[in-house]
Amino acid sequence: MKRNRRISAVAALALAALVTGTGAGFAATTTPSATPVATHAFDTAPATATAPTRSFHGTLPAPTGPYAAGEDVIHLTDTSRPDPWVPSSGPRQLTVTMVYPAVPGTGTRAPYMTLGEAAGVLQHRKIQASSGITPQTLSSVTTHAFDDARPQHGKYPLVVLSAAAENPRMTLTSLATDLASHGYVVALVGHTYEDSGETLANGQTPPCAICDHPEQIDFNFESASRARDVSFVIDQLTHGNTAWRLAHLIDKHEIGMAGHSLGGAAAAATMIADPRVRAGVDMDGAFFPAPMPGQINRPFLMLGRADHSPGDHDTTWEQAWAALGGYKKWLTVSGADHFSFADQDVLQEQAGFPTPPLSPERGVAITREYVTAFFDQTLKGIHSPLLDGPSPNNPEVLFQH
Repeated sequence: MKRNRRISAVAALALAALVTGTGAGFAATTTPSATPVATHAFDTAPATATAPTRSFHGTLPAPTGPYAAGEDVIHLTDTSRPDPWVPSSGPRQLTVTMVYPAVPGTGTRAPYMTLGEAAGVLQHRKIQASSGITPQTLSSVTTHAFDDARPQHGKYPLVVLSAAAENPRMTLTSLATDLASHGYVVALVGHTYEDSGETLANGQTPPCAICDHPEQIDFNFESASRARDVSFVIDQLTHGNTAWRLAHLIDKHEIGMAGHSLGGAAAAATMIADPRVRAGVDMDGAFFPAPMPGQINRPFLMLGRADHSPGDHDTTWEQAWAALGGYKKWLTVSGADHFSFADQDVLQEQAGFPTPPLSPERGVAITREYVTAFFDQTLKGIHSPLLDGPSPNNPEVLFQH
């Protein structure tokens, strides 16, 4: 394990030269909602949109709980298996951001991502430097997480988060910091070679190895591979307290997982494969594959945009709903798009590009409220009236069953 938050100034200058892509602003793509290939991160603006010329200064919403959010980045190597996408790279290497309940006023502000990860995002999305979005401005987005913050005393449930396909782990930072502020330890897992880049222990940030031809990807295999990543991370965090300096904060008997898009499919796959995960959340992701009856008899929340309503074209949600055997909720959010449940819409709005009918701030707030309420109820045993039915404070949220 080794911490590696930043790279040298010389490397930063070299990375800045990479973000001179040919895309116009935030290049657009279209993706059927049943498809987990989230190739439109930072890119829901029309392809012809003119990039703003002002400097980009991104700020994520502040956590809403009583605790601050501390942050550590750890590097883990699974010596039991080769990397599934680039076997020649050796054993599977993972970068994980740990976010935990911390004492307010301690630690130093954590960067959103490393310069290498930021350069990877901009190069992968073909975002021009003239947009004002550079590795420096993207990595310095205000996160409300603090490096080396002093932890709160006690033990807390562990929630593992898995981001959308092609999107690095940091795109779920808003959710992670809020969960930590409400008394959860959160593990943001970077799935190496599956997104625009995760900075590894050696300081390198390898690009996506599978993004150029999404039509060739077996998403059932990718979902199962992510499940193996998550189970390995849980092993490392709960066995011997050696992988992370603050592992003693984790209540190893209370573990949940939430994922966005393909990460949501991975949450279901992980629950099928690993009985330690007691509760799961799929945020706007098709199931790959949909669970079969009897495979998941523990609590599960399905939270998505209107496209994931009953009778819509993503039939995997209806298949999953019928198969789920435990406490379950199916909620849809009017006006949301695919990235209303992560950080991208907030940052895109701040960069001056169009956003969905649901304001990005409302998307983040709704996601945080309902995911936290679900884990409060299923991992902490705290009943949340928010899950009982429609709320006048959240008219956008529709209970489908």
